[in-house]
Amino acid sequence: MSTTSRRRLSSTSLVLLFLAFVAAVIVSNELFRGWRLDLTENDLYTLSDGTRRILENIEEPINLYFYFSDEATRNLPSVRAYANRIRELLEEFEAAADGMIELKVVDPVPFSVEEDRAAQFGLRGIQTAASPDPIYMGLAGTNSIDDEEIIPFFEPDPTKEKFLEYDIARLVSVLAQPERTVIGLVSGAPMSGDFDPQLQRMQPPWVTYQQTQQLFEIRELGTSFSEIADDVGLLWIVQPKNLSDETLYAIDQFMMRGGKALIFVDPLAEADASQAPGMAGMPPQGQSSNLPKLFEAWGIEFSTDEVVVDAELALRISGMEGRPVVHPGIIGVTANRLNAEDVVTADLESINLGTAGHFRFDEERAPRVEPLLTSSASATTLSASRFRFLPDPQSLLADLAPTGEHYVIAARLNGTLKSAFPDGPPSEEPAEETDTTEADDATAGEPEAEGEADAGATDSDSDRADGHLAESVEPANLVIVADVDMLSDRMWVQVQDFFGQRIVNAFADNGAFVANTLENLSGSNDLIAVRSRASYARPFTRVEALRAQAQARFQQTERRLEQELEETERRLSELQASREDRGNILMTPEQRAEIDRFIDRRAELRQELRAVQRGLDRDIERLGVVLKVINIALVPVLLTVFVLVAVWRRKRARRARSEL
Repeated sequence: MSTTSRRRLSSTSLVLLFLAFVAAVIVSNELFRGWRLDLTENDLYTLSDGTRRILENIEEPINLYFYFSDEATRNLPSVRAYANRIRELLEEFEAAADGMIELKVVDPVPFSVEEDRAAQFGLRGIQTAASPDPIYMGLAGTNSIDDEEIIPFFEPDPTKEKFLEYDIARLVSVLAQPERTVIGLVSGAPMSGDFDPQLQRMQPPWVTYQQTQQLFEIRELGTSFSEIADDVGLLWIVQPKNLSDETLYAIDQFMMRGGKALIFVDPLAEADASQAPGMAGMPPQGQSSNLPKLFEAWGIEFSTDEVVVDAELALRISGMEGRPVVHPGIIGVTANRLNAEDVVTADLESINLGTAGHFRFDEERAPRVEPLLTSSASATTLSASRFRFLPDPQSLLADLAPTGEHYVIAARLNGTLKSAFPDGPPSEEPAEETDTTEADDATAGEPEAEGEADAGATDSDSDRADGHLAESVEPANLVIVADVDMLSDRMWVQVQDFFGQRIVNAFADNGAFVANTLENLSGSNDLIAVRSRASYARPFTRVEALRAQAQARFQQTERRLEQELEETERRLSELQASREDRGNILMTPEQRAEIDRFIDRRAELRQELRAVQRGLDRDIERLGVVLKVINIALVPVLLTVFVLVAVWRRKRARRARSEL
């Protein structure tokens, strides 16, 4: 074959190869349209199963408007990176909704119609030093009946970013199902206001009760009922005391149907004004509450005789004669003892508790347990009787021997529950003999009517038994808290009367905890199942480790310098004290020598500190050089070697064919 023919063949091959490449691209775009491959370490762009189920159940179109100030954030790369993360996640929502979500990205330029619309939605513009214009980064959503839901501003904080998918899924879920869940309140405490036997006057409703009324539809069920209406989607049970089996059975079957509940029990509820008053000047005798029959069936262990005391979390209260005293039974659970991975407690700073109990769980019977509030390792338990008529709370500190256990004060349970009534509904009380006799006399001589009545009763009992559920038909969700006092005003809020208006000033997050929990549980099971996500930020862990090591060395050298300084000062004081001519202001040769030695040693130690810092810089620079060599030189070299080897093998094969 001539050289010209070979060139023509090569040119033709290149043209055919180009045409084949274009055809392959077109075919792949058609065949693999909508396909996605998430190669991120934490599956950042893979939606949770709960989110997908929410999107699959959307029946009417939803419009989402992502307002982001693109122009105003030119000099804020971190904000732009986070906004891009939000936009990509919203695009995943749009793609998974199969046409039921329409996403629009809007740049609200100052003094524009878009900015006015963002303000109408209630989105928040944030002022920063890097831009003279406010920055918008919020989400608004509307449905077919013009309901609106918003996320005012996506804060670029790693803690909040973990719940980014949940926040967006909640907004979509509310728009897809605009009707609010009815919350059934079962309360043995005077939350809605009652007569206080101590003050001999009516008390206003608790602030937690008032705030909940503003946010949700609350239906008070009382403490004695035999059934729960079908439209009740969530139970809020507070201070349950001596509930009848019929009422317990109604609660049990509600949970067996996959119900949700927020339950507050207490070994010593001092906020329960219905309890018996105490001695003059003393708090009333506390009253416990529990759901032993239900808890036992669900694998929950709760003692009404154990109060958690915590030396580390103990709060100061006003004691006798108004002097502040430490009360180990009244504790403030801080952020480090709140579950940062659960949406209910992630953003809270502190929750105050009063004579709280704790839970334990049977691994075989209890569903999946996720602690929400725990004590510190400096906690133990004392008998509830120790807290009744307690004149000096500090006397408890003498008996406080920490066990090292982190006691679970509040927890979330999710999964399958067993009924506390495995044999069916509780038997009804038999009728009195007089009534039976009168009934027999009245029906004497009417055997057919009596038979019909018996048959009717049998059918009714059979229907009730047929509706019994021995196990939850779908995963149940409940949050249990071992303290009722945390709901009372004195534990978390200061209320002042200002010209007839109640001014509320919260000093703890108790109310936010209740609101967050009710909002979370009032959503669908799919929304509750949406998991928290890892942060999209990928820090240089190796560099951070180097910095931590250098900082440790720096602090160690610094501490050594401080110790030598203290030792020198002590030595100088000793020399001064041993002088006989104390009236002489001149230093002795020993003092001068000691000071000179210290000055020389201090210079040496400062050189050591600088050497540690320089060592850190050298380690980081060395790591940077290695990474640059790998990215800039090693990878291209490896690719070049690979190409050269491939060309060499091809020429070798061609030469072998020509020799044949």
